[in-house]
Amino acid sequence: MEIVIFESPEEVCSAAAGIIRRALQKKPDQVLGLATGRTMEGVYKNLRGADFSQVKTFNLDEYVGVGADHPGSYAYYMHEHLFNHVQISPSNIHLLDGLAPDPEAECEAFEQAIQRAGGIDIQLLGLGENGHIAFNEPGSSLASRTRFKTLASATLASNKELFPGEELPRHGLTMGVSNILESRLCLLLAYGRRKAQALAYMAEGPVTAMCPASVLQFHPHTIALVDEEAALQLSMVDYYRLSYEEKPERLKYPP
Repeated sequence: MEIVIFESPEEVCSAAAGIIRRALQKKPDQVLGLATGRTMEGVYKNLRGADFSQVKTFNLDEYVGVGADHPGSYAYYMHEHLFNHVQISPSNIHLLDGLAPDPEAECEAFEQAIQRAGGIDIQLLGLGENGHIAFNEPGSSLASRTRFKTLASATLASNKELFPGEELPRHGLTMGVSNILESRLCLLLAYGRRKAQALAYMAEGPVTAMCPASVLQFHPHTIALVDEEAALQLSMVDYYRLSYEEKPERLKYPP
């Protein structure tokens, strides 16, 4: 796992968008695994206007019982923050359906669509304060696949603003840990002091289901882009800085 430390969240998001733009120049038909949440808003803002005409996308997760037209849904989020601002064919957008009458069949169809697309090239990931990735909460199987999942209290609390005056959805459909590990590149973003403990557990702690993100230590190509505050609890921070500084300029991550 490569950890790259930037001064600000803005630089983190700009670097992530730069990696994706550079990948699109080399391979315009990228298959992108997309994430949602406040962490990704800056990334998608930096990608506006990009040519996604050959790109296929697969979103990590969705709330069960929430339709795509609900402002709290991740489908709504994706259109607001990215899809309405890039050239992309609707047929190339793959979102889990929170209203699917048969969640298990929905998850199986999603898996098959990923396989038909040839697998995910770049998987964007946020990091939950409890160490979750997607809706893979602490205790999730590290061999899990796309499935129905009960959400942890911490996850509900962090997302309650999406459902003002409404009962919070208690379940989600999510890609599993195995799906994430099968992507060719994992691009994880974390910024802010609130993510510091989770980042340290993920990168330097034991690999454990109690911190599902820690499984990324097994992934052959994970880049974690973080800011100074998120890096506060990393014990090897000096080495991470040195490692990046010593990279050839052509291999660094400019915006």
